[in-house]
Amino acid sequence: MYKRIRDLREDSDMTQKQIADILHCSQRVYSDYERGKLDIPTAILIKLADFHSVSVDYILERTDRK
Repeated sequence: MYKRIRDLREDSDMTQKQIADILHCSQRVYSDYERGKLDIPTAILIKLADFHSVSVDYILERTDRK
């Protein structure tokens, strides 16, 4: 899951800071999400899925279908 959110961010040519601003968190917190140091809250997973136009199941690696 953590690699997948990083890949989605990089595919969008965005920085961690830009995504963090969208999620209303710090760049440090978002970095910890990408590195697996913090569990990603459900509300953040939903925001990430909506922003990247993918399903939460895709982010959670339950499917390869976006």
